Amino acid sequence: MPHFEDFYANKLRGSLGVTDAESVLDLREANRATAEASIGDMLERSRFAKGKTVAVRLAAPPEGGGETLFQPVGRLLLDAKRRGWIERLQTLPAGDGLGFYVALAGKPARERD
Repeated sequence: MPHFEDFYANKLRGSLGVTDAESVLDLREANRATAEASIGDMLERSRFAKGKTVAVRLAAPPEGGGETLFQPVGRLLLDAKRRGWIERLQTLPAGDGLGFYVALAGKPARERD
């Protein structure tokens, strides 16, 4: 079987959704400050525990358009990915609504022992 780079292997695997995640962080009713604090708490706690997967659910735009939490939450998650706290970050499939599938890296094994 051929070896694929992670980028291409992830494309073959397809999108992971809410049912694939170990837990769900539902921010559909949250305001921006609460959502940012919740994401910050999730990321901080994940740095000291075993890695896990989380589906972050966000509210759809209001009727007629408007702001969502997608961009501010996405920026926080992307920054965490750059820092190495997130192993995999992708949007949820359309059937699951607006949000992200996040695989948290957790604490490195040598530090956990």
